[in-house]
Amino acid sequence: MPFCILLVGLDAAMKLSYWLTNVFVHRSKMPQTTPYSSKFNPSTYSSNHSHRQPVEENYGGLHYRDNKLVSGSLEALIQLLVPTVDYYPDRSYIFTFLLTSRLFLHPFELMSRVCYLCVDHHRVGDPQTDKKRIREIAPKIVQLLTEWTETFPYDFRDERMMRSLKEMTHRLAFGDELSRRAMQRLIQRLLRKLTTLGQYEESLATSSATAAAMDRPLALKSKQQLVRRDECVLNLCDDPFVFAQQLTHIEMERLSYIGPEEFVRAFAKKRPSDNHKVSCFFSKRKASNLEAYVEWFNRLSYLIATEICMPVKKKHRARVLEFFIDVAQECFNIGNFNSLMAIITGMNMNPVSRLKKTWNKVNTDKFDILVHQMDPSSNFYSYRTALRGATQRSSTAHTSQEMIVIPFFSLLIKDIYFLNEGCVNRLPNGHINFEKFWELAKQVSEFLSWRQVICPFERDRKTLQYLISAPVFGEDELQLASYESEGPENNMERDTRRSLRFDIELSFLNNND
Repeated sequence: MPFCILLVGLDAAMKLSYWLTNVFVHRSKMPQTTPYSSKFNPSTYSSNHSHRQPVEENYGGLHYRDNKLVSGSLEALIQLLVPTVDYYPDRSYIFTFLLTSRLFLHPFELMSRVCYLCVDHHRVGDPQTDKKRIREIAPKIVQLLTEWTETFPYDFRDERMMRSLKEMTHRLAFGDELSRRAMQRLIQRLLRKLTTLGQYEESLATSSATAAAMDRPLALKSKQQLVRRDECVLNLCDDPFVFAQQLTHIEMERLSYIGPEEFVRAFAKKRPSDNHKVSCFFSKRKASNLEAYVEWFNRLSYLIATEICMPVKKKHRARVLEFFIDVAQECFNIGNFNSLMAIITGMNMNPVSRLKKTWNKVNTDKFDILVHQMDPSSNFYSYRTALRGATQRSSTAHTSQEMIVIPFFSLLIKDIYFLNEGCVNRLPNGHINFEKFWELAKQVSEFLSWRQVICPFERDRKTLQYLISAPVFGEDELQLASYESEGPENNMERDTRRSLRFDIELSFLNNND
């Protein structure tokens, strides 16, 4: 159960005070949690130390192994986050706990606890003493809240979080004018960031609505109309490298708006309090940017398939097919694995893969190599090897282009899902398994390092607009376009084509009534 924010009765308050006093006494003797560079080293939990007995230590509800935090009670872990006059948690712990604690309590509950422990818990009732104490601790409180607001700004879309933040500003003003001003600047930066995030989400919603309107079922005759449109991909951009660059622009922009907390909230078990009115923030904004990014992958896959199936002539289809194979190769070279996988997925859709006459006119050696790179066998071993290579290149990069790493996002989500599952389960003694927290934080931290890279390529406005808003066929339209390009090969396919024609033409008539 999450730690209760509201104290009930004097007896509960005295017990809590006794526990906190013991933690404060012991905390100066605790091993400090180590920074990312060592804590997130894969060798930390390897068998290299199996030749000796690990050193186990306990400090006020926290368990350490070889000076590394491995578990603790929720209460003790919260206390470890709270700065004092002579203590400040290292950044690895701050990030890890702020990221993963939401599996057990809402951010506004954690914020309330932190505010209480930082200020209210230490009030003695003497104005001068209280003012002196606030002045001493204020810079560290500002530092902690700065890290929170910069790394997890979405948390502060909850009005309860903003209220706590403003209340803390008033409390700090009691003892330190400089910290009050720092808090005001912090809030101003946060509001600007939230405004930018809101504008981005509005633009996504507008683009999705426009694309949805254009993607409504089309009658058979519309295939010829779409082939002649000005936005046809080869008329718009016939350079695979430039096209891959524009894909990378979209990928990196959408990645940059995904909050790290979305990876946790997307898989968090629903709590009873989520049904309460004040918790609607979490149900409405659970993982909106993450979901939008997955939708982008799906759109790109269908766009690729649409462009290949649209041309009436076989030689034109072959040209488009060759073009996207070259684009996929450029995506691989750039380190854009998500677009690469979307292109391969589009080409492997049945409406495209069945176009045997078209494929016979294309040299598929390059495509076969790319498919092997993204082969799902052995848990995507080939892809993971290529990803490690791209990550290593990024870490030693001399140019912005070499820094680009865009992972195959669906697999990243799958990996994080299983890490989340491990984090939720408590140990037999009731402790939270912080080793699992470290593993999850390492994965998300690596994603953040990829996310912060600025795309170095020049923008091609027309190509970008095409990628975002060009109409695409749905599954039925794709299958029918495929049959119209290369006829059915058996009675079952002929029956399918006849049924698809009827359904699509009927849908088209209904949409135009």
